[in-house]
Amino acid sequence: MDRIRIRGGRSLTGIIPISGAKNAALPLMATALLSDGPLTLTNAPDLADVTTMSGLLAQHGLRVERDKQARTITMSGAATNLEAPYDLVRKMRASVLVLGPLLARYGQARVSLPGGCAIGTRPVDLHLKALEQMGAEMEITAGYIEARAPGGLKGARIIFPQVSVGATENILMAAALAKGTSEIVNAAREPEISDLAACLMRMGARIEGLGTDRLVVEGVPSLGAAVHPIIPDRIEAGTYACAAAITGGQVLLGGARLDHLGAVVRILRDAGVDVAEADGGLKVSRLNGLRGTDVMTEPFPGFATDMQAQFMALMCVAEGAAMITETIFENRFMHVPELSRMGARINFHGASAIVRGVPKLSGAPVMATDLRASVSLILAGLAAEGETIVNRVYHLDRGYERVEAKLAAVGADIERLPG
Repeated sequence: MDRIRIRGGRSLTGIIPISGAKNAALPLMATALLSDGPLTLTNAPDLADVTTMSGLLAQHGLRVERDKQARTITMSGAATNLEAPYDLVRKMRASVLVLGPLLARYGQARVSLPGGCAIGTRPVDLHLKALEQMGAEMEITAGYIEARAPGGLKGARIIFPQVSVGATENILMAAALAKGTSEIVNAAREPEISDLAACLMRMGARIEGLGTDRLVVEGVPSLGAAVHPIIPDRIEAGTYACAAAITGGQVLLGGARLDHLGAVVRILRDAGVDVAEADGGLKVSRLNGLRGTDVMTEPFPGFATDMQAQFMALMCVAEGAAMITETIFENRFMHVPELSRMGARINFHGASAIVRGVPKLSGAPVMATDLRASVSLILAGLAAEGETIVNRVYHLDRGYERVEAKLAAVGADIERLPG
């Protein structure tokens, strides 16, 4: 199993190109089930999760052609198999996003309950209840969602009791082919939702309310072919912003967009990090010292839960203390013991952690527990004295493309060690 070795203490300087967003690419790929296509996605990231989704769509019967050099994925054809098996779905929770499209177009689906990182429960009840409101019949048996819509899906007014990105995506796709008009209230507002809606509209869907918490979808009989560019990955951009800050460096995040980062920019600025728009992306540098800054994770445009671990690593070397409160997932502090092995001073109770900054971290062997925890340990290693070995980096490959190559290109002493 691969490991990553980092020798810390180097400032990062240069340009880091930001890849297409993983969290946008996966639902966009699922839209291919709504049409014979072809659907071509450009700016596609080369990630393990994208490979998993490609395999899932292929086993449904779609033709999936991937050109890594041109960064495109083209999907076409009709589904010949309506089951999403456990062996594929267990690898990635986004696999449940095939449920809405399969039901909308084919009237039935059998989808395994999803997997992914072990950072807390991700119930799919919001997805199921909303689809039931649209006329679907649901049953969970032997770990599978058995779904049927014998009369086809019908437009409905869906009011989510809590914000859910995945449920919003699933219902948005399902509503595109439902009979009548659907209204999605308390919809997620993440940039990936607007990107999904924009792609569906290119395919012929009728959607209003992009960027708001109320989406109105007028169902159409069919969708067609489209070419759609995937937005840049805001979590990758935020991660590398933290990398520049934690090393006292200065980087240009190529292709990154300020409007996609939401509260992350404000919090970084409060902590003493300069983030500014520049030609070709965002320029990030640390002005002076880092200041302890409190943060609470919230749905967009609040501070992203996917940035919590990275920001905690940054706060480990800030002056003063920071309180970090996690409101999205209940088990997302698994990186705390590993950061503590490197000399961080962190106490946590329940949903909050108090981080008291230390003058320096020390390199150590550490174990990655999930995707974002993995990269937080990379960040800590960049700032630490001595050598850090990050084990179990297969988590990292699910969401970060060539992380060691991108960091090495801007001055980090980092390499991947084969297992």
